[in-house]
Amino acid sequence: MIIFLYGPDTYRSRQKLNEIIEHYKKIHRSGLNLRYFEAGNLNFQDFKNEVETVSMFREKKLVVLKDIFSNKDFQEEFLKQGEKFVNSANIILIYEKKEIDKKNSFLKFLKKNSESQEFELLEGQRLKNWVKKEFEKYQAQIDLKVIDELINFVGSNLWQMESEIKKLVNYKNGQKIKREDVELLVRPKIETDIFKTIDAISEKKKSRALFLLHQHLEKGDAPLYLLVMINFQFRNLLEIKDLIEKNLPYYKIINKSKLHPFLVKKSYQQAQRFTLQQLKKIYQKIFETDLNIKTGKMEPETAIDLLITEI
Repeated sequence: MIIFLYGPDTYRSRQKLNEIIEHYKKIHRSGLNLRYFEAGNLNFQDFKNEVETVSMFREKKLVVLKDIFSNKDFQEEFLKQGEKFVNSANIILIYEKKEIDKKNSFLKFLKKNSESQEFELLEGQRLKNWVKKEFEKYQAQIDLKVIDELINFVGSNLWQMESEIKKLVNYKNGQKIKREDVELLVRPKIETDIFKTIDAISEKKKSRALFLLHQHLEKGDAPLYLLVMINFQFRNLLEIKDLIEKNLPYYKIINKSKLHPFLVKKSYQQAQRFTLQQLKKIYQKIFETDLNIKTGKMEPETAIDLLITEI
């Protein structure tokens, strides 16, 4: 049996991938017959042997195959023996996140001979419904007009949308999310400059972080926006570090965190520079900085400068 997941909406396709894997693990708790292959440089014979080898426990195998469309030789060999895999008692789960040429013969084979699901980018009412459900998941209050504004800023990128929703929910902390919150915290495009600044802070390069921070302020970025971005990244670091401390494998950290794999990779590397206790203290300092600004105890720029020097 073959299951094929593909399409430009990698957020929902990855969700489906994880859903299938988790369902399999609930039925087959040992996990001994769950296999992952990156097909980019995979030898076809190794894959074939894995699928055809009988399990000791007579369990169905789940073989997850990624990036198969970058390996032409593999595709050709697969097509030669395609019927065998279609009729296999084991499950071959093919996941492709890259754009595929519609004329590709292997794509045509999979669409005809597998349980295939294409994930197109959400638009219009479907996108609005998805965003609404995400806010409801966090029990957040937000009007439909504000959701429209958020969609205008972010578009159909659900990875970014999920991050922006988390950011807004954490910032408002139970209060109703308004249009001005979206305008303050959400940017129409991912700004590489702000991530350079956050990287410098996470990497403990204080002088560079302060230099970049003041560049943002001179450009007119609001201090509160910068603080929210700092808070967002250190919240990610704390979450990733906690999962690392629990000795979870990397792929499980991606699944548990529900962050974009790129953000997980970046945060995973940065989290190595801190202990869990250090990150908890930093997160507390960020909370205190936010409180000092909102209660008027400190000027925003001074408070953020002090925060960076203390990280």
